[in-house]
Amino acid sequence: MLQYGGTIVITLAVVIYWYITKTYSYWKNRNVITPKPVPFFGNWKEAAFRRKTKGVIFEEIYKQFPNQKVVGVYRMTTPCLLIRDLDIIKHVMIKDFDLFVDRGVEFSKEGLGANLFHADGELWRTLRNQFTPIFTTSKLKNMLHLMTERGDKFVQYIESFQNSEQEIHGLVQKYTIATIAACAFGLDFDNMEDKLPILKKVDKMILTPTYSIELDMLFPGILKKLNSSLFPKFVTNFFFNMVRQIISERNNTPSSRKDFMDLLIELKNKGEMQKTRRNEAETKTLEITESLIAAQAFVFYIAGYETSATTMTFLLYELARNLDVQDKLIAEIDDVISKHNGQITYECLTDMVYLDKVFKETLRMYSIVDPLQRNAVADYKVPGTNVVVKKGQTILVSPRGIHKDPSLYPEPEKFDPERFSTENSANRHPCAYMPFGIGPRNCIGMRFAQTQSRVCIAKLLSKFRIEPSTNTQKKMEYEPNRLLIAPAGGIYVNIVKRK
Repeated sequence: MLQYGGTIVITLAVVIYWYITKTYSYWKNRNVITPKPVPFFGNWKEAAFRRKTKGVIFEEIYKQFPNQKVVGVYRMTTPCLLIRDLDIIKHVMIKDFDLFVDRGVEFSKEGLGANLFHADGELWRTLRNQFTPIFTTSKLKNMLHLMTERGDKFVQYIESFQNSEQEIHGLVQKYTIATIAACAFGLDFDNMEDKLPILKKVDKMILTPTYSIELDMLFPGILKKLNSSLFPKFVTNFFFNMVRQIISERNNTPSSRKDFMDLLIELKNKGEMQKTRRNEAETKTLEITESLIAAQAFVFYIAGYETSATTMTFLLYELARNLDVQDKLIAEIDDVISKHNGQITYECLTDMVYLDKVFKETLRMYSIVDPLQRNAVADYKVPGTNVVVKKGQTILVSPRGIHKDPSLYPEPEKFDPERFSTENSANRHPCAYMPFGIGPRNCIGMRFAQTQSRVCIAKLLSKFRIEPSTNTQKKMEYEPNRLLIAPAGGIYVNIVKRK
C-alpha cells in the first residue's frame, strides 16, 4: 500500500513538473535565444519574490544578449518576446501600431479596469479622443497659476525646516498630490491634513504589487474572465466616493474651471459617447457609467502625482551628486525668471533650455514605467527575423536597457544633460529615448507632468540648494515591492537656503 501511495505521489509530482515547464521549450523550438527559465517562475523569479523590480530584471536581460534583435523570455510560464532592435520597436510601436494597440493587462471594468492606461484598443481610442483636449497648450496655461500657487506653498513649507536633512521623495509628493488635486479635481489638498493618512493608504494599495499579476501571467486573461480587479475594494470605493462628492458639490453641472472633472461631468450628462473605430462605417456608442468615470479619475490621480514625484526625486538626487550641473541650472533659473519679471509663466518655463536637458537626462537614467508592453491582435512576423509572434502574445520593450546601452549613450551611468543638446540629439534614433512610451499610445499626460515638475524645480532652486547628506545613497537601490520604479528607503539630502 505504501509503495502504491509513493507511486501516486511521484506520478503526481512528474505531472505537475511537466505542466509548469511544458512551455519552456517554446522559444528554443523557434530558434530564439532566451535566458534559462526557472521552473514555475520562468525569468520572473526575482520579481515574484519581490527581490528586484521588474524594470531592472528586463534591463539585465537586455544587457545579457547585446547582439540579439529579439530575446525570448518567460513571465512565469508565459512566453513573451523582448525586443532590443530599435527599428523593430519602431514598427511595433508606430508603423504597425494597429496590430499592437492593446497593453495586454485587462481586469474588471467595475474594479477600475476601464481606465485609459489599461483599456483595450476600442475603448482606449474612444477615451483618448475625449481626453486629449485637456492637455493642449492653452489648457496648460490656464492651469499654470494653480501649479505656481502650490509651488509657492511648497517653498514656504520647506522654509519652515530650512538647512536640514529631508527625505525628498515624500517631500515632493506633497507638491504633486496638491497640484493634481487642484488641476484635475478642483480639490485643495493643501488644507486637508486630516486626509493624508487615507491618501497614504490609497498610495500603498495602488502601488504595491499584488500576486494577481503573477496569476494573470500563469493564466493570461484570467482576471478579465473572473471579473477580478488588480486593486482592493477600498481603492475602488475611494475613487467612486471622490467622484460622487465632486459631482455633487458642482451640482452635476460643469463649473467654470474647465478641468478634468468638468469634462467627466459633461460626459456623464450626455450618458454616452460615440466609439472610435478604425475602418468601420458603423457607429456604435459607449455608455458613460459610474465605473467608467471613477476609472479615469483613478488613472489621472495616480499618474499625475506619483510619476512626477519620483522623477523629481531622482533629479534632485543627481543634482546633489553633480554640483556643477546644479550650479549651471540655478544660474539659468535665476536669469530666466529675472527676464520674466520674477514670474514663472509658460513662456518662462519654455526658455529654461538647460532645465529641459536636466529632466531628459534624469528620465534617461531613471525610467519610471518599465517595461513597456503590447499584445499582438493578430499573428505578426517580426521584421528582419524569422520569428512570428502569435495572436495574444506579449511584446516587451526595456527603456532602461535602451537608455543605458553604451552603444547609444557612452558612459551611461554618468549624469550628463548635454546628451540632449540639439547637436547630440539630432541623429539619435527616435526609439532610443522613450521615458513616456512612444507612438500613438504614449503617455497622454506627458506635457502636464513636464509642466508641473518644472514649476516645482524652478521654485525650489530659486530659493534653495540641494546638497548630499551623510545618508545620501552612494549607489541607487530600487524598491522591489512597488509597481513603479522608485528609490528603496527614500533619498535623503540636505536642503540649504541660498545666500
